[in-house]
Amino acid sequence: MKQALASTARGLRTFWSDVADGFFELTHNGFALIGLSIVFAALALLARPDLRESGEAHLMGWLQSRKPVVAPEPTDLQPNAIDRTTAASPGDLPKQQAAVAYWLSKKYRVAAEPLSALVAEAYEIGKRTKLDPTLILAIMAVESSFNPFAQSSVGAQGLMQVMTRIHGEKYESAGGTLTAFDPITNMRVGVKVLQECIARAGSVEGGLRHYVGAANLEDDGGYAGKVLAEHARLRQVAQGKAPSTTSSRSLSVAERGKSPERGEGEKFAMLESGS
Repeated sequence: MKQALASTARGLRTFWSDVADGFFELTHNGFALIGLSIVFAALALLARPDLRESGEAHLMGWLQSRKPVVAPEPTDLQPNAIDRTTAASPGDLPKQQAAVAYWLSKKYRVAAEPLSALVAEAYEIGKRTKLDPTLILAIMAVESSFNPFAQSSVGAQGLMQVMTRIHGEKYESAGGTLTAFDPITNMRVGVKVLQECIARAGSVEGGLRHYVGAANLEDDGGYAGKVLAEHARLRQVAQGKAPSTTSSRSLSVAERGKSPERGEGEKFAMLESGS
């Protein structure tokens, strides 16, 4: 009996040993086959770059298809934001315009890029209207210091401080009075108002008095002189000269008190024209 049990035990040990050896052999051979497959695949990809590129494309497509879809955050940037930006590179401007943009940027502490777009537009408008572009820029400098969102206590708005409630119809073709805060639109409307004022007064200085609302007042508070002085400096800059160090006198507190309320002259002009 003991012999039979011992024989059975030896048989079982032999069986399990054979099973283990067979499993090891299969596993070893399997890994060897996998390794050989990888080697052959790598050699094939090296020999055929087109297969490699195709495989990479399929792999990337597979990975992308399994990538979880993430809803965009509300603060994500939009790729078309550049279309709404009023800016240009100063280096793309003609030398004369670039000089004006850099000078205004330094004096009024405004970035040169948005100023470059305004300078280029002023020169373009100047060509069409026969107005000196540096005069247009001088008015913006005095009126708003190039702040496109500026608003006076009586409702003059934007770069050129146009009285929107009086000249609202001039904004209609652009989409309405909210475009008063679009720098380019405000400049174009402001120039239209300036043209009307100059035509009515018969001179640039008289037109500036109309523009500020002092057409029927004895004193414009120094406004026209200040604009013309800045205009003269900008012309010097555009000509490549150092602007005069003699600055126009700043409006004193007393003079500001005497300055006309913005828009009174424009209202008066509209009544004259029967508008």
